[in-house]
Amino acid sequence: MVILGASAIGCSKKAEAPMAQAPALDVVSATTKDVVGYTMFPATIQGKINNDVRAKIQGYIQEVYVHEGQVVSKGQALFRLEANNLAETASAAKSGIAVAQANVNAAQVEVDKLVPLVQKGIIGGVQLETAKANLASAKSLLAQAKANFGTASANVDYAVVRAPISGIVGQLPLKKGSLVGPTDPTALTTIADISSVYAYFTMNEKEYFQFLNNAPGQTLSEKVKNLPEVELQLADGSIYTEKGKIETVSGQIDAATGTVQFRVAFANPNKLLSNGNSGIIRLPKKYTNVLVVPEVASFEQQGKINVYKVVNDTAVSTVVSLIDRVDNMIIIEPGTRKEDVKVGDVIIVSGIGSLRNKAAIQPKKANFDTIVNSIKPVF
Repeated sequence: MVILGASAIGCSKKAEAPMAQAPALDVVSATTKDVVGYTMFPATIQGKINNDVRAKIQGYIQEVYVHEGQVVSKGQALFRLEANNLAETASAAKSGIAVAQANVNAAQVEVDKLVPLVQKGIIGGVQLETAKANLASAKSLLAQAKANFGTASANVDYAVVRAPISGIVGQLPLKKGSLVGPTDPTALTTIADISSVYAYFTMNEKEYFQFLNNAPGQTLSEKVKNLPEVELQLADGSIYTEKGKIETVSGQIDAATGTVQFRVAFANPNKLLSNGNSGIIRLPKKYTNVLVVPEVASFEQQGKINVYKVVNDTAVSTVVSLIDRVDNMIIIEPGTRKEDVKVGDVIIVSGIGSLRNKAAIQPKKANFDTIVNSIKPVF
């Protein structure tokens, strides 16, 4: 009986499970920095001057003298239109001048012949007045003939379409044999002066009023003048070497889009930017001595941004007031409560996804800048 009792007691004892070891997680200290954030706006790029090239007369394209992207000078021939009929018209108009001039000469002779006869009283003045009227009519017809010839000659010249400005030739949508005219909706091409370029971007109404409130200056022109230079991010993600200056703001809300348009001027010494390029305007915003932690430390919960603060080797979920996100860091508003994040507080920067509030951890000190710089953008 004793043996059985001892055996029962032995079986009732369960082996205690070993306690799980607290995870070792990277931590950094919340610190203050001077940082520059950027507000991004999609932009379209246009040359400083963009001229649509159109035919001044109607005709078929016989020759195309240029190719897309070619640099041309003002007055350079771009296209030639069929001009045989125009030349014939000009020739006929020139002959019309000779006929009209002969009529003027004859009428003048008649007037010159009648003047002394009237003066001597040989004939009445009515005949002379009729001759003078015929002379005036002949001169009017001569002037009209000269105008017709001028128009016909100009049309012959217009058969050669020339560059209105110096610049870069754009697309050539119309080829040899196409019938073109001055009222066509499609231009023959566009010539763009890209020695400097303009980038156009818009702000919605809310962004625009935030801009007005934050920009230094009393008037709109003062605010624009005081704005810092901006950057242009190109389509491949690189930053254009030249900085730009916001020159003009429309100042009026577009009723159709609800936006205000801004224009930024960029130098283009190497002609890297061209008409129709796109990019992103980066409007800088400087923050001085602000409280920051690495962005990887943050997570969203119930619509609020949180970080895990280490208190006595325990992860404590702490709500923070986000000001901005800059260079893989979050700028947070310093709090006044004891539980708020302050300079020097230890913040967890790894294992956030599987961590739970009040969980025990083993803090492993990491370098703030190394953590921030290890985050690569994903495109």
